Amino acid sequence: MPIVTIQITREGSSPGASAATAEEKAALIQGVSKLLLDVLHKPMDSTFVVIDEVETENWGRGGLPVERYRAQQRAQSSELPRRDSGGRNRLAPLVTTTTRRVGSGRRGVRRRLTVVRHQPAAGAALRKVRR
Repeated sequence: MPIVTIQITREGSSPGASAATAEEKAALIQGVSKLLLDVLHKPMDSTFVVIDEVETENWGRGGLPVERYRAQQRAQSSELPRRDSGGRNRLAPLVTTTTRRVGSGRRGVRRRLTVVRHQPAAGAALRKVRR
């Protein structure tokens, strides 16, 4: 008999909403129950899901009330330059996936290659991941 508790802040997910809707909560309950069925083989009818909505004034992160933390994060992100020294967009997607044929002849093996660009402060580095 698994019991899952989900804590969320009491705020809407769309403009004008003050809390999660009944449909959103039902989707959370369905999704968590299905996940426990798929991963742990727990029957859905024996899974309990509790959704606990917490007022934002009772929620904190990084040593700050969540509203001040979010304001601080917004201020920091607005200070980031949008373009690098070469004029390229710094906010472009960081992950690209390509498929290329490896081997000879018409029946070469197709491999998926994912390239993750990581941009540390000192410059850009590339890391390739094969799947």
